[in-house]
Amino acid sequence: MVFNSAGFLIFFPIVTLIYYLIPNRFRYIWIFLTSYFFYMCWNPQYGLLLFGVTLITYISARTIERFARSEGSNRSKKWILGITIALCLLILSFFKYFTFIENTVETVFKIAHIGIGLPRFSIIIPVGISFYLFQSLGYVIDVYRGRVAAEKNLILYAAYISFFPQLVAGPIERADKLLPQFMAEHKFDYKSTKNNLILMLWGFFMKIVIADRIAIYVDAVYDNYESYGGWLLIVATFLFAFQIYCDFAGYSLIAKGAAGVMGFELTNNFNSPYCASGVREFWSRWHISLTGWFRDYLYIPLGGNRKGKLRKYINTLIVFLLSGLWHGASWSFVLWGGLNGLYIVLEELFYVKLPKVLGRVFGTVFTFILVDISWIFFRASGIRNSFRIIKSMLTFSNFESFFDNTVNYYIMDNKNFILIFICLALLIAVDIARYNKVDFCAVIARQKIVVRWVFYWAFAMSIIIFGVWGPGFDKTAFIYFRF
Repeated sequence: MVFNSAGFLIFFPIVTLIYYLIPNRFRYIWIFLTSYFFYMCWNPQYGLLLFGVTLITYISARTIERFARSEGSNRSKKWILGITIALCLLILSFFKYFTFIENTVETVFKIAHIGIGLPRFSIIIPVGISFYLFQSLGYVIDVYRGRVAAEKNLILYAAYISFFPQLVAGPIERADKLLPQFMAEHKFDYKSTKNNLILMLWGFFMKIVIADRIAIYVDAVYDNYESYGGWLLIVATFLFAFQIYCDFAGYSLIAKGAAGVMGFELTNNFNSPYCASGVREFWSRWHISLTGWFRDYLYIPLGGNRKGKLRKYINTLIVFLLSGLWHGASWSFVLWGGLNGLYIVLEELFYVKLPKVLGRVFGTVFTFILVDISWIFFRASGIRNSFRIIKSMLTFSNFESFFDNTVNYYIMDNKNFILIFICLALLIAVDIARYNKVDFCAVIARQKIVVRWVFYWAFAMSIIIFGVWGPGFDKTAFIYFRF
């Protein structure tokens, strides 16, 4: 089940209504049951894997805490933690990286002129496996470090790992923040519900109206880049930056809003990332929960910036290379991650302070260009095609295509193309306002009731009218579901 489906529009109100009707002490059980139903709508077998990961990390955390009470137990705790991390990474590697590892091994042997035939398996990657595995691992590590106590109630812990708003694409929530909320008494609050529904509306607008419409153009050009080339590829690459942003940030806003309606507070996963004036700042505003996870559980344990500048730069590159691999089982994703890590290293080495206004404008534009170039490796099918696309873009050919109806006839009519840029102008205006700490929910709340309700209905109708619907629409196409 996905957010942008008719099923969810039935599922969510029913779950929320019953949640507020039942006694507080039973609500976590209701969340556990409905979250597993939500996840198993994709494939019932996914539920078994999810519960298996939950059980492994639950037992590990309880065991680590038990050893912590006895003397001389530090070595045992380390062994339990190491085995747990190894098991979780083995599960992730099998489902997500098995084919990638096979292909890499065969390529290495082929270079050495040795032919080997490895067995082939058809493995379907379970939706959201990277997200809930990282959340589970973060919990066990926090128990090991003594940051949180091991949860004794298995169902309560399972509800935390499987919480349906953030299960399949984050944000990756820390136990000390989210876990206590399951036992807190949440009372229905009209003002909070209204504000969170506005968040959900904006998330649906970003996903259905902007991201899915841009996808029509980007998919057509990137999937047949040899026929288009030049300026059409430049525009497609520019638009993909906003497609992936609206797709993932839209999902995160819907998740945050849906959780908020039920009284839960999730991490703000995006904070106007394309307003950043540096790549490091960009990554502090993009996929915030994952960036924080890698910082706390990998970068700092590697030594962070405590062991000199060279070690700091190496640690940064390691983190971003592994972040790229987390995103996808392909060397193009690894290169994408490494390129962003290299940007940050070079940014620190060659930092030049410019006048405030000029520096902000230049930095924002330059950062967007660098990040957008890296998105080519994220979107294209393989490293070789990525470089071919860059080479084709550098020819700056086919500018006349915007005037000879090539776009209109083969890809998208002029009305939809214009609508994209109108929506992007609105998106950029909203992000600039948020970057400057303007709270739109508060601004809307201050208006008269007639103005507020006209806005609500107009916004909802714009999603219905301008959303991408129809038989060709794949409602499961949230990009980050595959990670």
